[in-house]
Amino acid sequence: MFNKLIATLLPYVPQRIVWIFSKAYIAGEKLEDAIRASKALNEQGIMVTIDVLGEFIENLDEAEANKHEYMEVIDLAEENNINGNYSVKPSSFGLLIDKDVAWRHIREIVAKAASYNNFVRVDMEDSPCTDLEIELFRKLHAEFPENTGLVFQSYMRRTAQDLEGLMDIHSKEHPLNYRLCKGIYVEPREIAYKDHDEVNRHFLENLEFMLKNNIYPGIATHDKFLINGSYELLKKYGTAVEDYEFQMLYGVTPELRRSVMEKGHRMRVYVPFGKDWFGYSTRRLKENPKMANYIIKALFRKG
Repeated sequence: MFNKLIATLLPYVPQRIVWIFSKAYIAGEKLEDAIRASKALNEQGIMVTIDVLGEFIENLDEAEANKHEYMEVIDLAEENNINGNYSVKPSSFGLLIDKDVAWRHIREIVAKAASYNNFVRVDMEDSPCTDLEIELFRKLHAEFPENTGLVFQSYMRRTAQDLEGLMDIHSKEHPLNYRLCKGIYVEPREIAYKDHDEVNRHFLENLEFMLKNNIYPGIATHDKFLINGSYELLKKYGTAVEDYEFQMLYGVTPELRRSVMEKGHRMRVYVPFGKDWFGYSTRRLKENPKMANYIIKALFRKG
């Protein structure tokens, strides 16, 4: 209860205090911070996906600015030979304001990444965005089948149906590429599973669907139960090491991450950066209120 209380009150805490906790989970506010963090991870044999923080913008001028920032990100990352790709949140390009404007901006970003033979993943956001983001992905995949992917959330009741529904664009030549995660947004029970075990069961069911249909999965979890379950499914389907990867968040469970890599699995870390780090931090805490203990410790640690 104490942890949940802290998570609820966090948005009202001064940002300088929240930063004490957040800096372990965010590369920094500037692009140079993300490049530095990505290089350090690459040196450990870890791939990255770079994400500019910020979503649910209020006007299309912000969408234009966000597009230009991503163009900068891609150029600088490629110039520095970063072993990684890019993640975008469509709402930060105006998806809920004008979906056609958002499409044009994201298409430019994907085209830029494709010019370097690289890849952009369309993040899945909350339920008002789901149909729009699937539609957006379909259009991108039609033009850039090797350069774009999507995210699915196992806590959404519709996910199994959505996976089935996209099989018409899946092929041996251009296999679909998905990140599979539990899901973080607060959704009503009618459309999202709430029980922890139920979410986990559907995660493994969704992963099994991907593996048996030769879809490339990014297995995005910090849950030991799900990681062990994933090992069993990978073995069951004889999936080659180059046909999947595990994914984790920057700064989260480094020991678990290391153990996955020591077993010979590939790892990609999600590297978020940007001036809009505060909203990201509060969502992380709401997802895992136990992290409140670390905040309290950080507040009283010297320095």
